[in-house]
Amino acid sequence: MNNKFSACVFCGSSNGSNKIYSQAAEELGTLLANNDINIVYGGGNTGLMGTLANSALAVGGHVTGVIPNFLQESEVGHPNLTELIITDNMHDRKRLMYERADIFISLPGGTGTFDETIETMTWVQLNIFNKEIILVDIGAYWEPFLTLVKHGIKEGFINKKNESLLTLVQSPQKAIDVINWAQQQKI
Repeated sequence: MNNKFSACVFCGSSNGSNKIYSQAAEELGTLLANNDINIVYGGGNTGLMGTLANSALAVGGHVTGVIPNFLQESEVGHPNLTELIITDNMHDRKRLMYERADIFISLPGGTGTFDETIETMTWVQLNIFNKEIILVDIGAYWEPFLTLVKHGIKEGFINKKNESLLTLVQSPQKAIDVINWAQQQKI
């Protein structure tokens, strides 16, 4: 992998029920590629994952997929990525994705996306790494999650300072703005 700035994108392996989700995945993939930001993602060829990868590849972006062998064998792996890494299991997949990322972006998705987002938040909270987490709140998708985080704070299970681990944005372009800021901080 090259040494350019990399964004790990978590998103659904399905399209969801509203076309705004696919439109956001397509826009984000294009914007990341056009801003010379590498993409690391789960390696799938379906749903928002496939849309994200295809849009970045269409404009010459560098896209690395990390997929466990059992998913690759069931033919959901993307066949045309810049780089495809096949792991033995989901734990190795996430570890490699986390290691290769400078920043994390969560688009809408299901339980896998929730798992990855929450685990990333936990790792930042535990100082395993210190990387920005961006939630792209298309169609107010992440609002219930943020309500749950606030409830955890109110009930004493989440430290109030951990609420600031998440940056909520309303569009893919706003995510790029946060990334540009983060890149400047890294220099």
